[in-house]
Amino acid sequence: MLKKLLSVCAGLLFTLTVYAATVEWAENHPDRYTVKKGDTLWDISARFLKKPWAWPEIWQDNPQVKNPHLIYPGDELVLSGNHVGHGSGSIGPHARSTELGAAIPPIPLSALKQWLKNTRIVSEEEYKNAPHVVGIEENQLRGTAGQLVYVRGLSAQPGQKLALVRPMGRYYDMPPTDDNAPREVYRQGTSGGPYDKPDARDGRPAMLWRHGPNEFTLHGSVRFRGYEMLDFGVAEVTRSADVSSALVTYSDFEVRPGDYVLPIDDKPYDDQYVPHSPAKAPDNMRVIAFSDALNAIGPRQVVALSRGAEDGVDNGTTFSIYHPGEEVVDRTDYTEGSVRKFFHPRDARVTLPPEFIGHVMVFRTFQRVSYGLVMDEVKPVHLGDFLHDPNKTP
Repeated sequence: MLKKLLSVCAGLLFTLTVYAATVEWAENHPDRYTVKKGDTLWDISARFLKKPWAWPEIWQDNPQVKNPHLIYPGDELVLSGNHVGHGSGSIGPHARSTELGAAIPPIPLSALKQWLKNTRIVSEEEYKNAPHVVGIEENQLRGTAGQLVYVRGLSAQPGQKLALVRPMGRYYDMPPTDDNAPREVYRQGTSGGPYDKPDARDGRPAMLWRHGPNEFTLHGSVRFRGYEMLDFGVAEVTRSADVSSALVTYSDFEVRPGDYVLPIDDKPYDDQYVPHSPAKAPDNMRVIAFSDALNAIGPRQVVALSRGAEDGVDNGTTFSIYHPGEEVVDRTDYTEGSVRKFFHPRDARVTLPPEFIGHVMVFRTFQRVSYGLVMDEVKPVHLGDFLHDPNKTP
């Protein structure tokens, strides 16, 4: 933990000189602000900075804040923008009696309950090797809390508690038909991808290629990015064998054969981060799924993003969201039947500039996929909208 904290602080210190040169304070901001219960780092920085992800500027003005992740109701923050140090108006180090759990979060965690604790992305290898439920006590079709389930492929000791999980979808990207176009990322079942086919058993989208990492097309291989799994219950192992027994101690809904068993994630999310712009925005990073909508969403809703840790994305990274510009035909200078339109048909097509939509902050990162919370927006967010460095214009 100490090593992690030192690396985080060192990284933030390195960025302070950059922020100091570019930060813009909101007009009429007060010299000081007292943190209140219910505040978040985003709320405070959005209120007093024109760029909320420039939070390190506020931290730089407050050397009494030893850990930028731990700020509490009642703390007084200097908001002068002049880097006031000890002895010049900022409070010095003091003993704290407040419990660690009272620290304000980076973003409103209440909006993220399901996605913080109940959703995870697993690799092809994890999915392929995960133990699975093959039967329910007394040959029932469904199981609930207090019943035994029988699990195949499980290596665990009696008394060990494990998570019951169910696959909800699969992220994959397709090779482009145009050699110059980027690979398009889909979430099976929601994004209109070529493999969105319903499961005949219960209407859910069928899982892609049950245990195969790739499928080939005429344009190249389909690339797997991750399975989205829903944690919905807990089971305690009562007997370990080729087919093990486990008692369902908690379940949000009925257990059924085909559900999987995985280790419980003791720390399913990271609460130690601050808003920041990306060191380098990944190419072609897009919105690929919504948490609870089909066509468009707004602030305080969750989106799945097509890039993850392997692309340099980490928790707290803030992006601007843009809607791609549409292609239109200039019918004024290139009228139908005109000589200009006949000899220069391509020149008649004009690509409109992208439209700014809002901001999204990443709160949970996996290898190739991440989840973000829409922090603000001027227009609804749609699938396929792309992400860009918030300090630059595309």
